[in-house]
Amino acid sequence: MHRLNAWLRRHPMVVDSAWALIVLVFGVLVAAEQVDVNGNRVTGPQLWAGLAIAAVLPGLMVVRRRWPDVTTAAAVVLGLSQIAGRIEPGLSSVAYLVFAYTGAAFGRAWTSRLALAASLAAGPLTVWRLVPSPDSANDTLTKRVVLSALMTTPFVLCWAWGRLTRVRRAYLVELEDRAARLERERDAQAQVAVAAERARIARELHDVVAHNVSVMIVQADGAAYVMDTSPQQTKEALGTIASTGRQALAEMRRLLGVLRTADTTGEYVPQPGVEELPELLEQVRTAGLPVEFTATGEVRELPRGLELTVYRIVQEALTNVRKHGGPGASAQVTVDFRDGDLEVLVEDDGRGSTREQLTAGGADGLGHGLIGMRERVGMVSGSLDVGPRPGGGFRIRAVLPLKVSK
Repeated sequence: MHRLNAWLRRHPMVVDSAWALIVLVFGVLVAAEQVDVNGNRVTGPQLWAGLAIAAVLPGLMVVRRRWPDVTTAAAVVLGLSQIAGRIEPGLSSVAYLVFAYTGAAFGRAWTSRLALAASLAAGPLTVWRLVPSPDSANDTLTKRVVLSALMTTPFVLCWAWGRLTRVRRAYLVELEDRAARLERERDAQAQVAVAAERARIARELHDVVAHNVSVMIVQADGAAYVMDTSPQQTKEALGTIASTGRQALAEMRRLLGVLRTADTTGEYVPQPGVEELPELLEQVRTAGLPVEFTATGEVRELPRGLELTVYRIVQEALTNVRKHGGPGASAQVTVDFRDGDLEVLVEDDGRGSTREQLTAGGADGLGHGLIGMRERVGMVSGSLDVGPRPGGGFRIRAVLPLKVSK
């Protein structure tokens, strides 16, 4: 039954044809036995005109949805011709109600107005032309007005039903269009989220590779330098290289794990945060860069996203010191917990970065480290200040807002 209803909705002409066939059969039968007001059987031209109307109206019903404007206008003309020719209405005249509905539901604006005007005029015109003039005291003007109103009411109700159908159909179309827009917006948001996640992974991979590989390079160079004179230092350097490589591999596996299914993401280590800063600094010191660390203010628990931002800023800043600070450089890392924000300050006394490295990046990274820092700070609505330090060296200062707990 459900499939049948769906098929009929997709083929409305079949339904209209079925109703038109019923109107045609009974309309022709009634028109053939039509009698006038005096009880005499209608013959001659009026009989043939009645049969023609009974045949044409069902034909218009069949194609009324395909051409609602033409069929409604034709039905109005046919009705006016029937009234003008004083042809008695028969069972086929019920089709006029269908066209009052059709003009309002499917036609253009002028068709709807034409259908309304014809509906309002149907009763008075029928009474005026087809109902005999008063021939007794009981047949008053009031009764004729009431009769006109009664004959007009079905047409007006069908027109109102058509308007309601049009409004409901427009509402459903709007709902479908809105659902389609929401689906497109959802797909677009999903694509934006995917792009943002890929950008985050790219930043994470850059930080991991830049930091750990630079440590491994420094240790490898040192091991090669002291290999013949100090085997113990060479062994320690090789151990540092191995542990740094394992750490880099673990972090890269964690980052790439977001591309796997949700079942396997739990196998990877959690994202680093502020509590891992001592390990990071110790690793940097092992690589040959003296670093001092100071934490001021009331240390408190931070959101994981903010902790990762702090960790990556310090990691990238110290990587830049090793790259551009030159020999003998040292760094100072300060984390200041304040009431409304968190300040991260990384300073060094090296030779600093050139203008090209600061603006467009050098040949060893195209400035992606500073770009990644700015993006990270921007995601948490913070501010970042980078540039040469007075007296020599370089400084990176990030201010990250905190939600004040009540």
